[in-house]
Amino acid sequence: MKIRLTDMTLFGCLLLAVGCTKDGDATADADFHPRIFDRTGVFSSPSMIISEGETAAFSGLLFSPANHVDISWKVDGVEVSTDTVFAFTPDGGGEFTITVEATNAGKTAMRTSTVLVNPLSYTLKPYNRVAMSYLSDGGTAAHVDWNTVTHVTFQCARVLPDGGLDVTAGQTDQAADEVVARAHNNGIPVLLGIAGRLTGLDGWALYESNDFGSAIANAATRPLVVQNVVDYVAARRMDGVDIMMTDINSGAYASNLAAIGPFLADLRAALPAGALVTVTVAVGWQHWEYPDVSAADWLNVRGFENGLTVGVGAPRGQPSPFQYLVDGANIWLNKGVPKDKIVLGIPAFGLRYDAIDDDGNNRDWGSYSYVRYSDILAQDSGADQQEYIDVAHGLYYNGIPLVRQKAGFIKDEGFKGAYLWAGDYDVQGEKSLMGAISNALK
Repeated sequence: MKIRLTDMTLFGCLLLAVGCTKDGDATADADFHPRIFDRTGVFSSPSMIISEGETAAFSGLLFSPANHVDISWKVDGVEVSTDTVFAFTPDGGGEFTITVEATNAGKTAMRTSTVLVNPLSYTLKPYNRVAMSYLSDGGTAAHVDWNTVTHVTFQCARVLPDGGLDVTAGQTDQAADEVVARAHNNGIPVLLGIAGRLTGLDGWALYESNDFGSAIANAATRPLVVQNVVDYVAARRMDGVDIMMTDINSGAYASNLAAIGPFLADLRAALPAGALVTVTVAVGWQHWEYPDVSAADWLNVRGFENGLTVGVGAPRGQPSPFQYLVDGANIWLNKGVPKDKIVLGIPAFGLRYDAIDDDGNNRDWGSYSYVRYSDILAQDSGADQQEYIDVAHGLYYNGIPLVRQKAGFIKDEGFKGAYLWAGDYDVQGEKSLMGAISNALK
């Protein structure tokens, strides 16, 4: 019989794995360090995410020298098993550190992971006004300071024309599961943000886009959208839905907006009792076409981009001034929406002019761009206390003083609260816009 080189290599590796010496005594070599071989990759990820009552299984490990190591499984430093396998079934939410140790002759090998557990129920964090971080499809749990928010909306589902949902953003690296688990462990509800195709960082209407609008305007596909949304909310254990139907920049804008009414009613009826349903609404001329949205728990009013500083020959300036937020609030007050159902939007991005005309105005529709607040701070560490930095042909945005003024108005006038678009454009710590909003609303 011929023995291939690969067979000999495998045979040698197995000898090393069991730690045998020439006389067969696996413990004879005092210099041998124990090893843990993770054949199935249970420790390959730094964290598992499960729900309370589910099991995180740690199996498929090999320990060397075989049968000559003392095994210890620990949960948050407390030994719970000495077996070669371990199944962790938590009876509550939280984040737990799971460690396995293999000890031989005073030497120890160790593998560590964490298990993040979404509780089956949680106590709602008390609040007087909504302070919501609205995450874009690029957001993650790491972008949220749980001490500064009362709610989180994660825009991780895109409505498709056939009634389907593209949930790639939420499923990648269990992004939605982690947001929900960490939120619930902090007493914070999470809403699924559903939208169509958007323009980019500003998260708004794409020209002639009708994906979302056509799907809910069509009586055949609207039930599919409703069912797909309800199923995803249930599977991810979310607390509700925000309808950000932005198909308002096309010839079909009126029918798209009108379709929000029956869609809102159908979605409300299909979701569990107590689920939140909100609608993100515009303050442009299209607001006349919105149907009755009183069935929503509240409206997220996108009053933070006036559109006057873009376009051919538009003057350079602040695209989100204080007065525009006030005017946006008044639009919906005049439509009969009470203050306690209005959450006003604040931007965490700025407008940069990349080219100007001979008069010093914006040159054309392609001569400006949007910049995340975090990137603005990277260009000027003192930008948090300003509204403008001198880069390119000028970059205008909302710094902390303006954000405090807006949040102060929201509090003083008795509105339901504020939201930040997008939470993943913000930073954490003393320069955080979300932190400034939260403190001003208290």
